[in-house]
Amino acid sequence: MTQTLPTREDATTMATEDSTRADVPLVLPFEDPRCQSVDLTGGKGASLASMTAHGLPVPPGFVITSAAFRAAVDEDALRAAMRRDDVEAARTLVAAARPPRELIEEGYAELQGLVAVRSSACAEDSDGASYAGQQETFLNTDGLDAVLRNVVECWLSFFTERAVFYRRNKGSLEDVAMAVVVQQMIDSQKSGVLFTVDPVHGRKDRMVVEAALGLGEAVVSGEHTPDTYTLSREGVVKRSKVVDAERVLTDEDCVALARMGGMLAELHGGPQDIEWAFDAAGDLYLLQSRPITTV
Repeated sequence: MTQTLPTREDATTMATEDSTRADVPLVLPFEDPRCQSVDLTGGKGASLASMTAHGLPVPPGFVITSAAFRAAVDEDALRAAMRRDDVEAARTLVAAARPPRELIEEGYAELQGLVAVRSSACAEDSDGASYAGQQETFLNTDGLDAVLRNVVECWLSFFTERAVFYRRNKGSLEDVAMAVVVQQMIDSQKSGVLFTVDPVHGRKDRMVVEAALGLGEAVVSGEHTPDTYTLSREGVVKRSKVVDAERVLTDEDCVALARMGGMLAELHGGPQDIEWAFDAAGDLYLLQSRPITTV
């Protein structure tokens, strides 16, 4: 029998139906079809689940859903604090919240070694707004207690002055739902971001890659100056700006990234901003894919 993969709309319908029941999932593995619902798992969680469902190389993980956040806080009091623009009161409420320890422990036991704990706001990464970089990410997290602490820190990061200001202007202060991704770290040897179109010049026949040795967070955050490669749709290097004596990426790496970028743009129906990494064995992994909102 041929199995039909659920679409994002199917997953959202399932999540909506779940939300009317008492058994709304508090933790979901990437493999669960409901994990593709932005309402439950946020832009980052839903993207990772969608890529996992399509057999793409995503490190394993799970999502602490927006339902877990709602169950852990006094949502009426939180919304009231946001309506009166009292960010400190909102942060006090969130800081006192406790994640579902036993369920997180079960998911964490399925992973190996260090993990990343990454915010996934349910309002983020739409076609009209990008919340990338506004909420916290914690890499190389070791141990259940550290995971639980970082989950709360991710929740809190949705209620910083910067995040609230952005939602006031680009979204809605009624957006208080927050999910958190817990994902196995890989032995990243080189990593960075891939834009499936040229976001500066608006050329759809080009892709742009920024790459550096080690973890990609330094590239995303702007801490390190990366190599920059402009590629054809087939991955041929048309132009490059190399920081050190040697290129970070080989020609083979560029072809693999272009091929993966084309697949993701087709999967999501539009240009993508993709976080990626190659491990010590040279295998390519996908860490995030979000729509490009500037073209």
